[in-house]
Amino acid sequence: MHFSELNLNSHLLRAVTSEGYQEATPVQEQAIPLILAGRDLLACAQTGTGKTAAFALPLLQLLTNRQIQGSVAGRPRVLVLTPTRELAAQIGKSFATYGQNVPVRGTVIFGGVSMGSQIAALRRAIDVVVATPGRLLDLMRQGRISFGSLEALVLDEADSMLDMGFLPDVTKIISACPKQRQTLLFSATMPTAIRELSRNILHKPATIQITPEAAPADGIAQSVYYVARNDKRALLEHLLRDSAVRRAIVFTRTKRGASRVAEQLQRARIDADAIHGNKSQGARERALGAFRNGRMRVLVATDIAARGIDVDGISHVINYDLPNVPESYVHRIGRTARAGAAGIAWAFCDADESPFLVDIQRLIQQRIPVNEAHPFHVPQTDFKVAVKARTVTRPPFKGRASNARGQRSRWHAA
Repeated sequence: MHFSELNLNSHLLRAVTSEGYQEATPVQEQAIPLILAGRDLLACAQTGTGKTAAFALPLLQLLTNRQIQGSVAGRPRVLVLTPTRELAAQIGKSFATYGQNVPVRGTVIFGGVSMGSQIAALRRAIDVVVATPGRLLDLMRQGRISFGSLEALVLDEADSMLDMGFLPDVTKIISACPKQRQTLLFSATMPTAIRELSRNILHKPATIQITPEAAPADGIAQSVYYVARNDKRALLEHLLRDSAVRRAIVFTRTKRGASRVAEQLQRARIDADAIHGNKSQGARERALGAFRNGRMRVLVATDIAARGIDVDGISHVINYDLPNVPESYVHRIGRTARAGAAGIAWAFCDADESPFLVDIQRLIQQRIPVNEAHPFHVPQTDFKVAVKARTVTRPPFKGRASNARGQRSRWHAA
């Protein structure tokens, strides 16, 4: 369906067209009319399916239509909660891009940077706040922001927020919002905790499920490499020597592991850097900027980057460490094969990770082909850990341990 068939106003259509979009994705086609009609929404759709535009465009139109009085300082009309700094920045940029022709103002709020600029932004008239839960709660406690004028609440990547331990923070924020509001919940998967949350906060919601839960996006060629743990770094260097690996994200399980792998690649004269929660916001932005503009070919990341990085042309995703939560595998490999492109996902598996691979294959309901054509292959029969019928226990939820045209005048950088 063409965007012009979705009852968006001419200002939004002009912005969409200027970005080169013509046909709406399935989640946009289904969500936009429901949101314009004022419905609460429970949407299950993978990353890379156009979810941000699916809620940003109709909310911008509703804000424009209802602009009876001016915006009020520190009292947003729309709040978007999201788990990571990178994703918050990306969503803010999308709102600025799509809203370049309409009088809607907003700001992005996240931790890791000074509060000063964020407090200053909240002193101005504001319509939309995109925020991570922790920093938003800090500002709420200081009385810098309130939700008496809130018309719509969006929980984006809700399953990731719960996985990262944000449920208590999210609950506190929701309790501060008016009961009379439109609520939109977007999630890549629908575990029991998300369904329970949706029952508590949504009112007679419409439901959208674009793809089967936890199914990898079409166009991703997956393979698994059986390798001894001590040979993983050598295997990674071996694979990255291939010029076909134009731009790759390498995922590790820990922050320290990400830094070690990046340093090893740098010593091997492979352009790489790490991005994870212990890095300063400036260092993260520099690494992501170099990766996005092609000055750096390899980004090594923890799962904090799995849902917040939207970079075109990622040819490969490499799971250096298999995740112990199988849904994370789907989110990681979703960084490639975006917008209909093809992509490649490689998974390294050592003996101790065999149970993780079993859970991943059970979740995605397919067996990942084994690539034996590499110098570090270990036959599966040599693994000391029995693969059959082993199930990994899920960790419990715990407490959380380019500017578009017109963006500068109405959107304030965090």
